Amino acid sequence: MRQTNPGAGSLWRGLWLSSSGRFRFSAASGHPPRWRTRWRPGTQLGDKSVSLNAKHVRLFLRLSRPLFLLGGALLYSLGAAIASFLGKPLDLYLYLFGQGLVTSLQLTTHFLLAYYQPRLEEEDQPVSFSNARGAYDHAGLPRQATFYIAIAFLVLAATLVSILLVGRQVPLLAWFILLFIFLGTFFYNTPPIRLYTSGYGELTTSLVMAGLIPTFCFALQTGELHRLLLMTTTPLVALHFAMMIALELPNYASNIKWDKRTLMVRLGWATAMRLHDLAILFAIVSFTVAFFNGLPRRVTISVLIALPLAAAQIWQMDRIRRGYPARWRMLTNGALGLFGLTAYLELIGYLLS
Repeated sequence: MRQTNPGAGSLWRGLWLSSSGRFRFSAASGHPPRWRTRWRPGTQLGDKSVSLNAKHVRLFLRLSRPLFLLGGALLYSLGAAIASFLGKPLDLYLYLFGQGLVTSLQLTTHFLLAYYQPRLEEEDQPVSFSNARGAYDHAGLPRQATFYIAIAFLVLAATLVSILLVGRQVPLLAWFILLFIFLGTFFYNTPPIRLYTSGYGELTTSLVMAGLIPTFCFALQTGELHRLLLMTTTPLVALHFAMMIALELPNYASNIKWDKRTLMVRLGWATAMRLHDLAILFAIVSFTVAFFNGLPRRVTISVLIALPLAAAQIWQMDRIRRGYPARWRMLTNGALGLFGLTAYLELIGYLLS
């Protein structure tokens, strides 16, 4: 057992660490045994400070959901890849500021979700890439801190908007799209709207993430829209919607317990699972239609790589529906992998075309 507690120098006397790593008491000191390490220069305050900082950084990263941030960056770059495919030069200044805006709004959403739903987050099934279990205990981040962090990222987004207003001529279309992105992210779990529990949160989030974020980047670079955007993002919206349902399924019981009226709770688990399968099938059909209407051949061929994973997701959901033991981690990781891999393959397809 090893405990540390800062104190005066007298509290450290008579203690030394044996070669076996156990604490022993020196009778010559006249002090009762204390479970403390022997003082070493530069460790009494420095190590503790570093340890606390490292712990808070880990908690911050857990609540920020880095894989979802990476997904936002991937979808944003997809819009730039489509613009480049159409022969539009890349404005790196606008690209970086736009990415900063998207990431700031994502982080605002994540920390507002942590602030308004801490108890439910704690009771969710542990999902490695999205769960906040253990981040709210007495040794973790205070709940109020998540609110302040969310406000800080919102201020950062406002600052980036101000710089863009002053520094560059940004197309009006891009501002309108950014407004819809802000509304969809900020009110995801913020009163009084709370899209997260309205039954529409899954669809609006899918439209924002898989539809509006690539469109925002494209509009920022070109100032216009193009049919390739619709053909590219429609399957992604469907796959993101299926991913949202898959991520909610392990937490179905806790959502009912805390009256969290998600789409799955409103429809029932059986109907929502069928909707998951239909969304994946719709994505496959929309890819086929897009191919016959001008989607680049290399993009279509690249996406074919993800078809086995799509079939595996439908198979897993069907097994759970028929009463077989649920493998939640495999289901949720597969849902995330299907969406992320498809977006990545589309990006590579445009870059190689």
